[in-house]
Amino acid sequence: MTRFTPFDAADYLDNEETIAAYLSAALEDDDPDLFLTAVNDVARARGMTQLARDTGLGRESLYKALAPGAKPSYDTLLKVVRALGVTLRAEPSQG
Repeated sequence: MTRFTPFDAADYLDNEETIAAYLSAALEDDDPDLFLTAVNDVARARGMTQLARDTGLGRESLYKALAPGAKPSYDTLLKVVRALGVTLRAEPSQG
């Protein structure tokens, strides 16, 4: 019997280009939970404990704020994204 390891995107988010592409792809979808999941994956790849220190937020608060269905404040999301070393930009629509 073949055993498979569950896929975890965090295992592959090991450089800034990959992280930026991953988050950009998540932003293209209309589902806000997809973006929160993607940010959560990046946060886990970078380390939640370090992210908590960098943002000044508690680890449990981060897990709750980045869970599907959560409605994190703009301030929280901005702190997290900045601590992850990512910049979000607005661009004109392509159509």
